[in-house]
Amino acid sequence: MHSDPIVPKGAAYFPLETDAPTRQYAFVLVPGFTLLAFSSAVDPLRIANQLSQKPLYRWQVLSETGEPVASSSGISICVNQRIAPLPRATRLFVCSGNPPQAATAPAIVSMVQRHARFGGMVGGICTGAIALAKAGLLNDRAFTLHWENQPAFCETFPELRPTTALFEGAGAVMTCGGGAAATDMMLSIIEQDHGAEFAGIVSDMCLRKVMVGPRPEQRSSTAILLQSRNPGLLAVVGLMNSHIEDPLSLPELAERAGYSRRHIERMFLSVLGETPGNYYRGLRLDRARNLLSTTDMSLLDVATACGFGSVAHFSKSFKSRFGFPPTKFDRVVSGFRGV
Repeated sequence: MHSDPIVPKGAAYFPLETDAPTRQYAFVLVPGFTLLAFSSAVDPLRIANQLSQKPLYRWQVLSETGEPVASSSGISICVNQRIAPLPRATRLFVCSGNPPQAATAPAIVSMVQRHARFGGMVGGICTGAIALAKAGLLNDRAFTLHWENQPAFCETFPELRPTTALFEGAGAVMTCGGGAAATDMMLSIIEQDHGAEFAGIVSDMCLRKVMVGPRPEQRSSTAILLQSRNPGLLAVVGLMNSHIEDPLSLPELAERAGYSRRHIERMFLSVLGETPGNYYRGLRLDRARNLLSTTDMSLLDVATACGFGSVAHFSKSFKSRFGFPPTKFDRVVSGFRGV
């Protein structure tokens, strides 16, 4: 069941000459989906209709049961119907959030597989890429999902590596990191459909002065996060972040970064107020906390993934940083391993 196209009235108007048929969209809401990401994907379509005063886009909202779906903010959204086979021309997006494993519900994965098999376009918003991965649609393809969930995703799907881009893909498969990146992804689609000038006006209506495109990364740069432009410090921290599972010793860091050990120690103490070893250990423990909150990995697996040689050493370090041992960590958000 497709609802009628929504073409609201508005003061702004862009006379768009087109006889293209109305493009169909379907958004599958998964329990715990991110409300910001969902609305950021839908509203550019609404704005496009409003600006042109034409039914350029029509959308429907689906859920596995046909019942309203609660977002991660506790706000529930009513849907048009339960999931069902869609016409091939429909662009299907899975909208997910936390818990990420909700996107791997068998009925949702089957729907995605079927739609792709019959030539339909499929996409993932926020952690919706997990449904696409489970459906086997991300092999040998650039894709992304929210940075918060990427460590757990890589542990669960070790053969797949998401990018840090805001969104990825064109044509048959598209993914975005969620949040406001959903708007950037939809603007890119509107540009493909109706041109850069029209998409630019839609972007202005979203109060996004510049259409950023897919390549900017989801997270602020290390330089901004550390509030430092010291090239030596940034080089060493970059090495640390890329060697979480297999930590490098300080001499190895010094050799690869091209600085003396003593110089690195002085940089960390003067800029960050702690030793390189303490900072590195903090990065690894923060990754461990992420994995504990987003997966059902064992303590041994988490310790190994974060470069600790034993559970005992990991537990002691974890308690020192967070004030309680990992065995007491409230794992409210269970993982999606083995689903």
